[in-house]
Amino acid sequence: MAKTPMTLRGAEALRAELHRLKAIERPATSKLIGEARAHGDLSENAEYDAARERQGFIEGRISEIEAKLGNANLIDPKLLDADGRCVFGATVDLEEKGGKAITYQIVGEDEADIKAHRISISSPIARALIGKEAGDEVSVQTPGGVKKYEILDVRYE
Repeated sequence: MAKTPMTLRGAEALRAELHRLKAIERPATSKLIGEARAHGDLSENAEYDAARERQGFIEGRISEIEAKLGNANLIDPKLLDADGRCVFGATVDLEEKGGKAITYQIVGEDEADIKAHRISISSPIARALIGKEAGDEVSVQTPGGVKKYEILDVRYE
């Protein structure tokens, strides 16, 4: 199975979520199941059904996070030496044709957050940027049509 790239920040966020699920959510849900079970007939007990459903979700998420962390290829952008080329983990300053400037960091799929200017490595913009360097122009097919960007700077933070 191929390793999935992930920044150190992304791995730490997943570890924090995993810890919260195991240390807080799982015990709380078990307690709710016990309390609901004490109410009697389980066949018509909505509290019990909801707690069991919540438990299933938590266990599934725990398994998913453990698999992602086990399959992660951790990358520290600060240690990258890509000779100014855009690679996973790079922070890229772009200028859209028309003057609008924007900055993105290319991260793993679980870390993507457009409001925080972090885009997934599999997004159309990131795919267009990979391998390019400052001064290059890229065209990106978007739902609103083709957008053209000039790469102003590529850095590794």
